[in-house]
Amino acid sequence: MKQFKLLIRLLCGMAGGMLIGLAGGWFGIAQSSAYQMLIRLFVTFTSLFSTFLSFCIPLLIVSFVAVGLADLGKKANKLFGVTLALAYGTTVLSGFAAYWLAKTILPLFIQPITGHVLEANGFAPLFTIDVPPVFSVMTALILAFVLGIGMANSKRTTLLEGIRDLQEIVSMVLKKIVIPLIPIHVAGLFCSIAAEGRLFATVKMFASLYALILILQVLYILSQFALASIVCKKNHMRSMKNILPAYLTALGTQSSASTIPVALECAYNNGVQRDVADFTIPLCATINLNGDTITLVVGAVGILLASGMNVSVGMFAPFILMLGITMVAAPGVPGGGVMAALGLIASMLGFTDPMQQLIIALHFSQDSFGTATNVTGDQAIALIVNRLDTPDSPTA
Repeated sequence: MKQFKLLIRLLCGMAGGMLIGLAGGWFGIAQSSAYQMLIRLFVTFTSLFSTFLSFCIPLLIVSFVAVGLADLGKKANKLFGVTLALAYGTTVLSGFAAYWLAKTILPLFIQPITGHVLEANGFAPLFTIDVPPVFSVMTALILAFVLGIGMANSKRTTLLEGIRDLQEIVSMVLKKIVIPLIPIHVAGLFCSIAAEGRLFATVKMFASLYALILILQVLYILSQFALASIVCKKNHMRSMKNILPAYLTALGTQSSASTIPVALECAYNNGVQRDVADFTIPLCATINLNGDTITLVVGAVGILLASGMNVSVGMFAPFILMLGITMVAAPGVPGGGVMAALGLIASMLGFTDPMQQLIIALHFSQDSFGTATNVTGDQAIALIVNRLDTPDSPTA
């Protein structure tokens, strides 16, 4: 139960926000000054929190992506390139598969919602604070790429250590400030949605997205082990029973990094050579985030459809390719995937602030299943890499 603390707090935040937002209509106090002040307090918190997130996102991208690329570039293991290609390739493929299925299926359940349902239009915050980010998201991405590649090929370590310190600070901000406040942020979001009469359409949209996301995550897991079976010329679908401890641990911790010790034991039990497992499992815990990719792509398509906006392949293809790179350095904390990708979602898909809040709520509330999907996919990649490294091994 302790492992599911964040998920429980998120669900309580959603439920509490909905109840407060609906209370005005239920008890006939929607027009009272006290009730409206309460809603505006929630809206004010949501506005300030969103401003703080917008400020932090470029710093997160620079610190995590730059250090991630620098560390990846310094790997000398002969199987590093194969593992990286498998992780990035499957992430991109899962992103495109999620896009095409979402674009085909979701219009049957999600129609453009009239009345600007995805925009807050009934309650204004009591006050706002303008805190522009140090630089834009795209500037942060290009800067991170330049610094990361440069540091990977430089013998000097001073700058790398400095950016590692920045990474540690940003990670601390996420763990100590952002993540604990997310349930209150979600409560404020659903409170304003319910108070403005937008709850039914939003819940209907969320239900459709949840169902499709979970189905696609299961299909991804099955396809990964089917691919491992083909490459290894052995039925590894039976090996899935050995990964259950890692799946359940990831489900509770919501962190691929925290699941590494259990995931290693699962890989050993599936016959992966220890040196291969010790390399691939920790690496994939950072670079293989297919579960997050599926959630973000499906969520983005659904929210854009509900807002009546475009979901063309020309818009999503660059986004998915960039998302695969950004996911490589996503922080190994609950919700790290959406935090790393939020800048791309805003800059490349045109998400407004209320739309960003919705995809944050969607991602955090199902992050347990996304993380479990990531960890399960790591096991399949480890089996494939093991086969390529030891083709004559009877366990491969």
